[in-house]
Amino acid sequence: MLTISHYTKTYPGGKTAVDDLSLHVPPGEICGFIGHNGAGKTTTLRAVAGVMSFSEGSIRIGGYDVRSQPVAAKSITAFLPDNPDVYDFMRGIEYLNLIADLYDIPARERKERIGLYGDAFGLTKDLGSAVASYSHGMKQKLALISALIRRPKLLVLDEPFVGLDPSATHLLKGYLRELCDGGGAVFFSTHVLEVAEKLCDAIAIIQDGCLVRHGPTEQIVQDSSLEDVFLGLTERSGDA
Repeated sequence: MLTISHYTKTYPGGKTAVDDLSLHVPPGEICGFIGHNGAGKTTTLRAVAGVMSFSEGSIRIGGYDVRSQPVAAKSITAFLPDNPDVYDFMRGIEYLNLIADLYDIPARERKERIGLYGDAFGLTKDLGSAVASYSHGMKQKLALISALIRRPKLLVLDEPFVGLDPSATHLLKGYLRELCDGGGAVFFSTHVLEVAEKLCDAIAIIQDGCLVRHGPTEQIVQDSSLEDVFLGLTERSGDA
């Protein structure tokens, strides 16, 4: 589903944020992308989502090249940044209908999906209110619903569990697995090792802009040679 080949991101002035990163996330897999803050996780995710240019290499999603076929790649990808940018001037339901319009979700299907996820995340009663009145957690839930109603082939999430209450965290984990069981894939970043260990089929570790290991979760977490890499990562999360 996702293939990153020799991806390199260099900023003006010569600073290399990510250097020669390659990995593959097949359909049906949840891949956790872990590393310390500043390791290059967000930079990589933004490139995958097609919202950041990069210097070298290629990124393909479902066979579509992110640079040469951006519309096709984005049509099957949903990206949720760590600080979702939702439109404060809209009501919640207007925002979700805008997303549904952009991705041609039929009226009956959008109503069913918005109802399903709105009820699940406890946001239905607030969808008639202005997004400007939402708390950060409510905006995060709204952004999650906007991604889930699209039923993307690839869901890209940057620290998706930060700020979510335990109930919403549990629900989201279930929806991620459901998406993968339907043939989709999930690529998400976290600095909480336990989250990746419990949820992911595979883990990719990035350190100082370089991919240091990628493999099945059990193999990664039991590798004693990675102890220094794991040092300093948050071991537990209250919402894990």
